[in-house]
Amino acid sequence: MTDLSARPVQELPHPPLRLPLIGDLLTVRPGKPTQAAMRDARLLGPIYERRIINYPVVIVSGVDLLAEINNETHWRKNLSPLFKLMRRIARDGLFTAYNHEPAWRTAHNVLAPAFTQSAMRSYHHTMTDTAAELIDYWTQRTDQWVDVAEDTNKFTLEVIGRCGFSTGFDSFTRADTDEHPFVTAMTRSLRFINRNANLPPFIHGFPPGRAAQYATDVDFAKKLVDDVIATRRHEDPHRTDDLLGLMLNSTDPDTGDALDEKNIRYQILTFLVAGHETSAGVLAFALHFLATRPDIAARARAEVDERWPDRTQPHIGYDDVAKLRYLRRVIDETMRLWPIAPGYFREAKHDTTIDNGRYRFREGDWVFVLTLAAHRDPGWGHDAEEFDPDRFLPEKLRTLDPNVRAAYKPFGTGERACIGRQFAYHETMLALAHILHAFTLEPEPDYQLDVTEQITLKPRGLRLRFHPR
Repeated sequence: MTDLSARPVQELPHPPLRLPLIGDLLTVRPGKPTQAAMRDARLLGPIYERRIINYPVVIVSGVDLLAEINNETHWRKNLSPLFKLMRRIARDGLFTAYNHEPAWRTAHNVLAPAFTQSAMRSYHHTMTDTAAELIDYWTQRTDQWVDVAEDTNKFTLEVIGRCGFSTGFDSFTRADTDEHPFVTAMTRSLRFINRNANLPPFIHGFPPGRAAQYATDVDFAKKLVDDVIATRRHEDPHRTDDLLGLMLNSTDPDTGDALDEKNIRYQILTFLVAGHETSAGVLAFALHFLATRPDIAARARAEVDERWPDRTQPHIGYDDVAKLRYLRRVIDETMRLWPIAPGYFREAKHDTTIDNGRYRFREGDWVFVLTLAAHRDPGWGHDAEEFDPDRFLPEKLRTLDPNVRAAYKPFGTGERACIGRQFAYHETMLALAHILHAFTLEPEPDYQLDVTEQITLKPRGLRLRFHPR
């Protein structure tokens, strides 16, 4: 890959007050880097550069430019400094593997059957049981303000643990102050990664105490997963009804290759971290919008009640979830305004240009695609900053500029896009259906949405009351 520190600086817009030696370092906002980047994009335009010391980052949010950058002929996924930090956790897992590492293709082919419609049907009962635990948990706290992001994290961690590896974390039976050690370790690890993601690699080891804690937390997570694998091999080695079973017993149909033990560990860690953080954020943001827009909540609830009229029935049916089309639009609009992964990285596969040759890139040069800004392109309408699920009505989508529509990428792009997209949709729709069926939502007075960044985006300090219907 090209050494970016040695690459000539292109003539790109950049934040004001660039200084000698440190470049644009004073414009970095470690706590909210992509939200700061979105504000800069509004001032600087669809492509600009931020230089930190001698380390340039090109940020792209213009939908016409993204049509070129998302072209798999000339561009591919880039393993940015952010992903390199995460490789300590997940090494050559699906999310963090280099393009040339063979384990990515093998794992993708082995795991593809786990996300078919028949597989999703098999997960439905586990998901609904977990949703019922969440409903019971909130029912017991009817008169209390509930930390939404904290509890949606519990729900999605349980879902991926149980559906993927038949392993739970007792999230709803522990005392509120008794967090599972895995959650504690991963939360600290993600905070460390996010804090360093926008800084040059040579200072990632500072301060030493945090770096040492990161190493300890990662080692703990690896040990926990190794124990899960060892237990399965000893107690039920031939099961194939979850992700772990598939990885232990299946081979790549194209090559006949199997995943080795260490790679299985990294795939599990990938799903446990990425698979629960993302869905939890979508749920939390969606609940914020549903609580503050009772008109939208009423429409979504009516749709759920139509599909689930018998209040003695313990859960919604599998086939009914996909028919909740308005609720699906609520989720799509949530991810438009707040894509949980606020961007992704692309690198040039060879020397190439974009914008009719205006901007040149050498092989290996990379850019950060800021979906957080691209999803708010004015092409969505004069009210692009507002929450309106009906933007995703088919007849309205057809009227959009094709590049505006194509820039909607909440799950990434190309062959390295998220393999668990359908799992995430089913999980979040099912959870919201159960919540709306059980409760009305009371927002906290005067709460203003505060979005925190920890690899993914989440609402901070979001508290709701859940009143049984």
